[in-house]
Amino acid sequence: MKLNELRDNPGANPKRTRVGRGPGSGKGKMGGRGIKGQKSRSGVAINGYEGGQMPLYQRLPKRGFNKPNRKEFAVINLGLIQKFVDAGKLDAKAAITEDALVASGLVRRKLDGIRVLAKGEISAKVNLEVTGASKAAVEAVEKAGGSLTVTKAAAAE
Repeated sequence: MKLNELRDNPGANPKRTRVGRGPGSGKGKMGGRGIKGQKSRSGVAINGYEGGQMPLYQRLPKRGFNKPNRKEFAVINLGLIQKFVDAGKLDAKAAITEDALVASGLVRRKLDGIRVLAKGEISAKVNLEVTGASKAAVEAVEKAGGSLTVTKAAAAE
C-alpha cells in the first residue's frame, strides 16, 4: 500500500446534497419543501404545534405539587468525608462544621444547609455539626466513635 492508494471506504464520505440548485439536481425549484405554507418558508420552528388541535403536552393530566419555598440541601456522603480526612483536607480532631466543609472544597455552597447521607464507610472519629443527616449516617458516625449533631435550623422546620 502506498500513500497515493489511500482511500475512504466506499460511501463513507457522501457528497452533500445542494438543495435548490436547478432541475438537474433532483432537488431544484422548491428544494424538497413542497408548495407554499409555513414549513416551506425559512426561519420556522413549530415544535409541539398540532395545527390548532390541543397539543399533547396540554392534553395530559398534571400531577403533584412543587413547593415554591422548599428547602434545598447540599448533600454529602460519609465516604467522601472519610476521603477528605485521609487526604488531610479536613481536620478530624476539630469539630467539622458546615463552614469547614465549604472551606475544604467538599461542598461548593451550603444552600439551605448540608445534609449527610450514609453512603460509604467512615472510620475516623469525627465531630460533625450539620443541618441534616439520615438515621443511618448518625449510626455509622457513632459506631466509628464520633458524633453527629443536627443543628436547630432543620429542627425548627
